[in-house]
Amino acid sequence: MKYLGYSVNSGLENMKTDSDILENSIKNNFNDILIRLYGWNPKCISLGRNQKEFSHPADIDVVRRLTGGRALLHDDEITYSIVTPIDLISNGKSVIESYKYLSKIFIDFFKDLGVDLAFGENKKVSTHFDYCMLISTGADVCYKGKKIIGSAQCRKSGYILQHGSILYNYNKKLLESLFKEKIEGITCVKEVFPKMEKKEFLTMLEEYLIKQEKTY
Repeated sequence: MKYLGYSVNSGLENMKTDSDILENSIKNNFNDILIRLYGWNPKCISLGRNQKEFSHPADIDVVRRLTGGRALLHDDEITYSIVTPIDLISNGKSVIESYKYLSKIFIDFFKDLGVDLAFGENKKVSTHFDYCMLISTGADVCYKGKKIIGSAQCRKSGYILQHGSILYNYNKKLLESLFKEKIEGITCVKEVFPKMEKKEFLTMLEEYLIKQEKTY
């Protein structure tokens, strides 16, 4: 595994970087797991590949992801993206198993902090605008039954691009206003570690990923 660092960018820049890493990996037959972390400025809604657009405030950007899934508001979070050859990971041809293999990186990180996370159950929630964090699958990562990391994938030319949202905190009022639905069944780092600042959490996550570079 190779950690590529953390940066804060616009939604368009973030999606272009993910796309470029995927395309360059395919072109160069790169045989490793590449992982990067990023933030968003300004806050941004990302739509799944086939999802319809909807109205939104002028101060919130909108981009379309390469991956499928449902809409996300990227605000007070840390986003990750992973690019890897399918054949490099255990049971990579299975979508669910590949999700679990890659998500385990973050489960193990939280375990190092003394917190046990687990994969969610397959549970569909009826939503109006399909806010992604309200949809629970067997590949999502949860804390005490509440979703804390949501992920999505696309596959191209024998490679996987997986990216996901690690909620540090969230604005329930804003989410309910945007998606016109009751926000429940999710949690965030701030609720798990009330005294931990975002910068501290990010620093520990980066240090963990650097230490794991020769493990995965």
